[in-house]
Amino acid sequence: MNFKLSQIPDRGKKPRESGLTMVMDKGISVNEAINFLSVAHPHVDIIKLGFGTSFVTPILKEKLEIYRSYDIPIYFGGTLFEAFLIRNQFDDYVSVCKEFGISYLEVSDGSIEIPHAEKCGYIEKLAKEFTVLSEVGSKDAAHIIPPYKWIEQMRAELEAGSTYVIAEAREAGNVGIYRGSGEVREGLVQEILTQIASEKIIWEAPQKEQQLYFIELLGCNANLGNIAPSEVIPLEAMRIGLRGDTFNLFLDK
Repeated sequence: MNFKLSQIPDRGKKPRESGLTMVMDKGISVNEAINFLSVAHPHVDIIKLGFGTSFVTPILKEKLEIYRSYDIPIYFGGTLFEAFLIRNQFDDYVSVCKEFGISYLEVSDGSIEIPHAEKCGYIEKLAKEFTVLSEVGSKDAAHIIPPYKWIEQMRAELEAGSTYVIAEAREAGNVGIYRGSGEVREGLVQEILTQIASEKIIWEAPQKEQQLYFIELLGCNANLGNIAPSEVIPLEAMRIGLRGDTFNLFLDK
């Protein structure tokens, strides 16, 4: 930090196991990636190339090398995994990840239906070679998953080998753990937390009010995902009480 200030909560040093900020890159340029990381790299723990953007991104390897130069893990969005899977190209997907030096993989079923035992089988297989993040929840707003099912699936996926489970919200933050308005489904979140350790969940939270909710609920070291590159510095300030929304949160009373 640039100067001393008392009563700042401890964020820990990278590589962190909790308090993760997962950034969603939806197609920024190489120069934008350089500029973004020049100021934000201390606060970025993982970068996701959203949905299938890695397929259509020019000079992809050059961009990945920029991220790797800051020792930041990168992974391809879960939608790409599903796109390979539905085409019966699972082995091709693994080969692509190895070709591009990707060591983190997302296993999801937000756009296609996979029997859960089969999904866990993919997690178990991939966890032998990769760090696996698995996503729970549907991208279909009409598909409401009851809390017990979220818990059941999260637990099974962690047991299968996922390092973290991701609570689905999409890039807009309007499905899964949120209502269409972006409002948190608080009952769902609270029930999940009775059974699953918060340190093992990455909550997709692209909207500021969603980020604030989890910081107030879980503290500065909540794991938050789908953060826009331009929102990393504002989020970090909010995490430690240096934004109006959390100004009083960590001050001694």
